Amino acid sequence: MPKYMLKANYVGEGVKGLLKEGGTGRRDAAKKSIKSLGGKLESFHFAFGQHDAYLIMDVPDNVAAAKLALAVAASGAVTVETVVLMTPEEVDSAAKKPMSYRAPGK
Repeated sequence: MPKYMLKANYVGEGVKGLLKEGGTGRRDAAKKSIKSLGGKLESFHFAFGQHDAYLIMDVPDNVAAAKLALAVAASGAVTVETVVLMTPEEVDSAAKKPMSYRAPGK
């Protein structure tokens, strides 16, 4: 199953909700949402810095990942950036895949 990382930031009412529910409440809500898409939450971490939380999840495909991102963004309480993660083996396959390319100006 494809793996994705979500970078989340709580805004406005989302911050108030986080304070009310706590970190475990938000983790459990994320786990339930991801499971409803046929996926699995691998890890959920809060952080200092540019993003408030990082989630690693497995979901069936890009459509499921997009659905989650759209639902979260539509809430207005959280902004989210979705990152597609690749295994080293997938990078090996990409490096070996034949293609035609011409650099700009060449």
